[in-house]
Amino acid sequence: MNKFFVPKENISFNTAYIKGDDLKHIHKVLRLKEGDKVNINNCHGKEFLGIIDSIEKDKVTVNIVEELKLYNESPVKVYLFQGMPKSTKMDLIVQKATELGIWEVTPIITNRVVVKGDFKEFKRVDRWNKIALEACKQCKRSIIPTVKSPIYFEELLKYLSHMDLIIVPYEMEKSVGIKKAIDSIEYTDSIGEIAIVIGPEGGFEEEEIEELKSINSKIVTLGPRILRTETAGFVCLTLLMYELGDLGGFC
Repeated sequence: MNKFFVPKENISFNTAYIKGDDLKHIHKVLRLKEGDKVNINNCHGKEFLGIIDSIEKDKVTVNIVEELKLYNESPVKVYLFQGMPKSTKMDLIVQKATELGIWEVTPIITNRVVVKGDFKEFKRVDRWNKIALEACKQCKRSIIPTVKSPIYFEELLKYLSHMDLIIVPYEMEKSVGIKKAIDSIEYTDSIGEIAIVIGPEGGFEEEEIEELKSINSKIVTLGPRILRTETAGFVCLTLLMYELGDLGGFC
């Protein structure tokens, strides 16, 4: 069943109105027609079964039949703080992190990040959020993760203060992996919010790692091979979701 994220303001009583970019997709690609069933998400986690009532040029009207007991989110909220990569690598990072269950993505400006001119990268935030939305439709997520504007490393330390667990992959760490870092925590059931902090293409400077250690971050290795910045986040997120999230099933 096709899924559409409809803002709450476009849902009134038992009727939802699909507008914007989804209209062209419904007309030209999916070729849906009156009477077809669709899944409506109110952009806040609630899912509904709907039946298309009418298809017009400016909107598709959907009659809501019932609320569905669907919630495809992990029991832990994982936040990715990604060292700003070059080119369009952030597009891929946002897309795949969304598929894997990330809650929020924030690019970070570290000492080894090269930012040109007047922070033109900031203008890409709308694009990244659109990529996250499209990825949500594909993988049937219940919540659309937010991609925030880039922040400096100094601001990052404030953002991390409320996290239950902070994981920082670092190429110089040789002995502590993610599983060992988790096993060192006495009550894993209390872990609700996790931060993954990934360095940029040039990696973290030692001073930055020391600052992260000072706020009780877990510095970990992802193995003997040095991963690209766009790969490290996926690997780290997958391992965390397997250990504490929903990728390991229920056994």
